[in-house]
This record gives sequence, C-alpha cells and structure tokens, in this order.
Amino acid sequence: MTEAEIRARLAGVRCFLLDMDGTFYLGDKLIEGSLDFLAALERTGRTARFLTNNSSKSASVYADKLERMNVDARYRDVITSGHAAAHYCLKTYPGGKCYLLGNPMLAAELTAMGLELTEDDPDYVLVAFDTTLDYAKMCKVCDFIREGKPYIATHPDYNCPTETGFIPDMGAIMAFIEASTGRKADIILGKPHKGIVEEALARTGFKLEEMAMVGDRLYTDVATGVNHGMTGILVLSGEATMDDVAVSDVKPDLIFGRLSDMIPYL
Repeated sequence: MTEAEIRARLAGVRCFLLDMDGTFYLGDKLIEGSLDFLAALERTGRTARFLTNNSSKSASVYADKLERMNVDARYRDVITSGHAAAHYCLKTYPGGKCYLLGNPMLAAELTAMGLELTEDDPDYVLVAFDTTLDYAKMCKVCDFIREGKPYIATHPDYNCPTETGFIPDMGAIMAFIEASTGRKADIILGKPHKGIVEEALARTGFKLEEMAMVGDRLYTDVATGVNHGMTGILVLSGEATMDDVAVSDVKPDLIFGRLSDMIPYL
C-alpha cells in the first residue's frame, strides 16, 4: 500500500478506539510515542477512546492509570468488556441475580451499574478475568454452569500481555470451564463480538465508518474492526507478529509498528 493510499484510508476516521495492554502501554510502561499519537489526533481534529477487553479492573482504575501516564482527561472515558457485559445482563435478565467470577473492584463497579450479585442460586453466571481466582471459585462457577445456568463471558483473550511476557487471560479460564462442564459461553460481549461495538457506538456517538479499532491482537482487536464495518488496524507492539498475519484469516486494513508510526499519515 502506498503512502497516499494509507492517508486516504485514515482520512475518514474521526475516532480511534484504542486497545490498552500491548497497544498504548505494556504493564506500567508507556509504549514510546503513545502520547505523541494522542497529540497528533488533537492537531488533526480527531479523537480517541480507550476500549479494553481486560475485565480484571474497573474503568475508574484504568482512568487513574492513564492519568498517572499524563493522558489528558478527554481520553480517559474507558470502555470495558465489563461495561458491555453489565448492560447486556441488565437488559436480558432484568431483576435477575448474577454469580460473578471476577475481581472485587469489578464486582463493585457492576453493583453500582445495577447488577444484583449473589453467591447462591443465581439466575445467570457472568465470568470475567479474575486475577484472584482460586480452586474453590472454579469449582463453584463450574457447578452453576453444569446446572445449566445462562453463561455470559466478558471477552475471549487467551493471554494478557505484560512487561515481562504473558499471563493467562479469560480464554484460559473459559477453557478450564469447558473442560469440566462441556459448555462454552452462551454469549461473549468483548472484542471481537458485537456487544462491545454497540457499547462504543452508544458512548462515542460516531458511526462505524468513522471509527478505527487499533490493537495488537488479530483475533480480537483487528477482527472487531474488519468484522463490524470499522477500519481494523494492527500494531506490532504487543502480541501479534507479521508471521501471525501471514497465517491468520483476519487481515488488517493497515499495519503499523506502534501507534506513533501512524502520525505521518494523519
């Protein structure tokens, strides 16, 4: 693709949905040029929202982290798979009780959004990225799912990138559950699925064709873009490599080394 073609592809993008882990930062370390990218968006009359599948934390925790990284307040309205899952559950099971496999900070956020959480006899089960996971929790969630309770999952990522490598993510938790119960999630709300796209549309007010999804994973970030009518952009600062692109069914519209490599084309 020529430089002119890249510029033309980005010309209509007014809002960039940015993945976080592996795209904007790794762990607690900013990826070089990330703040410069946001400044370039401002100069060219564009904007961005952070959109993450990682449901191990509440949106306020992510916003606080971005503030510590000197990200302007206008970009700290973080959209999470937890938000998408909560809105789905409130709409689908009004008045229902939820068993949540998730961290305490997520439980507090979902309760504030209106979900009623319970440890006993739930109407449905919501599985999130629980970094406080233990064997007793896994037994309990598998019991409920084995009983036939509706089973909702926040996102499908197998691994979460860190500064030192990868740690098991939701996909690994769901694989454990499936091995024990024989059930896959009834619905997944996070990238690349429709639920989080609907959340982004509602929160930003932009049309699909005015947005780009930018991230380091082909099967979640890029697929969200190309499967839902947005521009799908891969950055090579996290999980995916060019070797992965070569063998993947998901083909990015554009590929950059990192966010700041886009600046000359904005």
